[in-house]
Parts: sequence; structure tokens; C-alpha cells
Amino acid sequence: MKQDLSQAPGPIGVFDSGYGGLTILSKIRELLPQYDYIYLGDNARTPYGTRSFEIVYEFTLQAVNKLFEMGCHLVILACNTASAKALRTIQMSDLPGIDSQRRVLGVIRPTVECIGEITRSRHIGVLATTGTIKSESYPLEVHKLFPDVYVSGEACPMWVPLVENNEANNPGADYFIKKYTDALLKKDSQIDTIILGCTHYPLLLPKIKQYIPDEIEIVSQGEYVAASLKDYLHRHPEMKVKCTQGSRCAFYTTEAEDKFIESASTFLKEKINVKRIALE
Repeated sequence: MKQDLSQAPGPIGVFDSGYGGLTILSKIRELLPQYDYIYLGDNARTPYGTRSFEIVYEFTLQAVNKLFEMGCHLVILACNTASAKALRTIQMSDLPGIDSQRRVLGVIRPTVECIGEITRSRHIGVLATTGTIKSESYPLEVHKLFPDVYVSGEACPMWVPLVENNEANNPGADYFIKKYTDALLKKDSQIDTIILGCTHYPLLLPKIKQYIPDEIEIVSQGEYVAASLKDYLHRHPEMKVKCTQGSRCAFYTTEAEDKFIESASTFLKEKINVKRIALE
């Protein structure tokens, strides 16, 4: 599919396979409210966490291309699975052929960059989807920056369904939250920092804290990704001028509009309009 390579400034694109990326978008808009944003959720094909590398890459590239067509010069993959399984290939193999001036950024690197200043024991844990854990993206990124930090990971396959079915605050969620947090802490008793490696997990934070010792720091991604984006735009004025500033935000989904609005209300404290689009 031929891309619209117009150089006219456009909004910042934010993509997620589902709704979790709305937690990232909210923090970005809090810190950088002056910019325009497009949020695209591939809700019809979520979750990505259990899908193969090939399929996640294929779906993510479709979404990136769609956001480029809609005028975005900068796209944030607000999805750990897409960041783990598709980001590097898109950056290295696809962007040069699409438009070498456009950029796609992920959420794993900005999250990892803060770890060195937080952990004291140099032992950290990662709670994430099965796909993100299997990709070993977090250990790889941590060891690039902090070779001395020991990383343990635990897949939490039931947490996203709990959030997306509005079960996060119900008593039934406690079993699965305790199950996975206990399993992580059994792997390494020296863990003093835990990364929530999925954008859905901040909605489980009150319950997660019930089963994690108070002295363990829990790292939620939104504020770190937002701060990283602010720094990126400061360091890259050539990209900053390509991002329109009208404080607008548009929402798109591959699912039914009413379903998106109902589920998005769990993540956003505002009324939104959403349009349904197809990815191919």
C-alpha cells in the first residue's frame, strides 16, 4: 500500500492492541497537553499477548501505516507486546522504505531507563503478558543499560481479561493477582523493584499493592513514557515542528464504536467520540 508522504505537520499517533494504551495516552496528555493526538486501538484483534511474533509484527505494521496515512509523523507503540515483537523490525526494515523521516517509538526502553536509579539491590521483577515475557525484551534492554541488574519475569495471562471485563476491583481478581505476584517473588527474594510491563496493569495497582511488600517499588509505565517523549521532542526539534499543537485528541478502533466507548470509560475520565476503521 502506497503511503501518503505529505510533509504537512500532523498529530502524534498512539497505538495499542486494546485499551491499555489509554493509560499511556492519559499520562502523555497530562504532560504534553498542547499537542494533537490520534489513538488507534486494534480492539477487534486484541489481545496480542498470546500471538506469534509474525502476527504481532504484521498487525502492528498495519496500524503504523494507517497512522502515517492519517498524517502522523511520530507514532508511539503504547503496547508492550508490539514494542517487544515488532518495534525493532519496523524501525530497521520498514521505515527506510516508507519514509525515513518518520519515527516509531516504543514503551519498553523508556521504562527500563529509570531502573538504574530506583533499584538498590540490583534485583528487579517484571510482570507482563506471556508474549512480552517470552520475548525477553525487558532483560535484554535492562542488560544493555545496566549489566549488573538481575531480572526475573512472570507472565500474567489472566490480568488483561480481568481489566477488559471490568473485573479489576472484584474479589475474584485477588486470586490471580496473588498467584502471579507470589510466583514472581518466589523466583528471587532480593527483588526490590517491579515493572508493570503491560499498559493494562495500572488499573490493577491497588490490588497488586496488597500482595507486594511495602518496601518494593512498583514502576508503572505511563509517567516514564510521557517524560521520555517530552525529552525526545526537546532533543529532536525537526520532529517537534511536524507535530501539530491544537490540544485535540481523536479516537479510532477496529471494533464497534459503542463497545470501545463503554470499555474506554474504565481508562478515561472523559466522554469521547470514536470512529471505527479497518486495518489491512
